Amino acid sequence: MTDTTSEKLIVPAFGGVYAATPVFEALLRFVVGFWLVPHGAQKLFGLFGGGGISGTAGFFSQIGLEPAVLMATLAGAGEFFGGLLLAIGFLTRPAALVSAVILAVATLTVHLGNGFFMSNGGFEFASLWFFAALYFVFKGGNEYSVDAKLGRAF
Repeated sequence: MTDTTSEKLIVPAFGGVYAATPVFEALLRFVVGFWLVPHGAQKLFGLFGGGGISGTAGFFSQIGLEPAVLMATLAGAGEFFGGLLLAIGFLTRPAALVSAVILAVATLTVHLGNGFFMSNGGFEFASLWFFAALYFVFKGGNEYSVDAKLGRAF
């Protein structure tokens, strides 16, 4: 747990809440990773209304991401498998890096030209998830991760 005894807390009674930070950090890691999985399933398997590899490749080709089939496969696999790995905290940093790169590409190629707000297809949402994934590139998995249970971290 997080040590709050050495900090000068403005409201010392909240020390117990702060001690739960690793649990909430693990929950955030799970959400960031697992929320990517359905997006990967759309791209790879055509689930949840997605276009599968061919539909995704067609879209990627329209926006200039070539070779489109390879890029669609890599994006789908990165979201699906990278998201699963990030969610459980296995190979956390590499999985988070793959996720962050995919989200950065989505932000720059699809959403940036639409302004900020998500309601207009803007970069608000994708960039928020980019920064959340990027956090775990630097932080790693914490004690509530498969990496920690194996006693290894990348």
